[in-house]
Amino acid sequence: MTPVHRPEKTAGLPLSRRQLGRLAAAGVATAAATGTGLLATAPPAAADEGDGEPHFAHARRLAGNDPVLRAIAAALTPGAEIPRPPAPAPLKIFDNLALLSVGWVSAMAVLTEDGIVLIDALTSPTEAAEVIVPGLRALGARPETIRYVVATHGHGDHIGGAQYLADRYGTRVLMTPADWDLVARTRPEHAPARDLDIVDGQRLVLGGTTVSLHHTPGHTAGTVSPIIPVRAGRESHTAMLWGGANPPATLAELRTYLASLHTFRRRMHRAGVDVELSNHPNDHGLQRAEQLRDDPGGPNPFVLGRPRTQRYMAVMESMLRGWVANAS
Repeated sequence: MTPVHRPEKTAGLPLSRRQLGRLAAAGVATAAATGTGLLATAPPAAADEGDGEPHFAHARRLAGNDPVLRAIAAALTPGAEIPRPPAPAPLKIFDNLALLSVGWVSAMAVLTEDGIVLIDALTSPTEAAEVIVPGLRALGARPETIRYVVATHGHGDHIGGAQYLADRYGTRVLMTPADWDLVARTRPEHAPARDLDIVDGQRLVLGGTTVSLHHTPGHTAGTVSPIIPVRAGRESHTAMLWGGANPPATLAELRTYLASLHTFRRRMHRAGVDVELSNHPNDHGLQRAEQLRDDPGGPNPFVLGRPRTQRYMAVMESMLRGWVANAS
């Protein structure tokens, strides 16, 4: 049950304005020329500083009529608010992955032969006790086998139940050093006791399942985005969960966020990611969960396929370029 640390060498780093311009220009040329399959995100004409609308319009064109892509473009539109839908019942969205949600924020449980890796822990000890624990039991999983909580970042709606699980089951809690520090500064009364650090590219291995954890700063300085192997019957897929969707406030943080998106897209491409997940209802995810619940024998709506998953990230990148342009 010991976390395996195998850091990668690359990490998202802040880009200068000149580098961002070069990246945008290169995106148009290299997607076809290099055969990477990564969809270009630059708008057809360069936008003026202070004018993000050409980027936002480009994102909307990329999204087209796709409800998943349209949802993330809408969520990243300046002034958008996180929806507050009713809490859904717990659901296995794959054979080894469960959704545990209070509606406006969700946790994911990776189910392995040797226990559970929980991605985020909802907002409070009460939600851990009344949503996570009974939700797992309702799905035939044993909450006492939650070995790890991986905190995607240090905001209270993702770590609130972590200490409850640590106290009750001996669960180990993982977070990046930057966000352990963030929690200590901002929510010391609700923070889990400092435990395990996440390093960029770390592999967390449990029960034959390897979850890779990638540092994607921007939403917070220590945000992490997991890549998770999932199964549906005889089919194997690779899922990603972008750790923090809401854009930050400052231009420097926005540039860091955009660089993280670019780096993570390439990691997704190398990993063959074909499934998109979110910890907030900003991606049509709860609607897809109900679709799956209503038609469990049909196609799994969380499997977007590799090109569509990359297009999802291209929409995000273009929206963030708009944020950067507005802040420049």
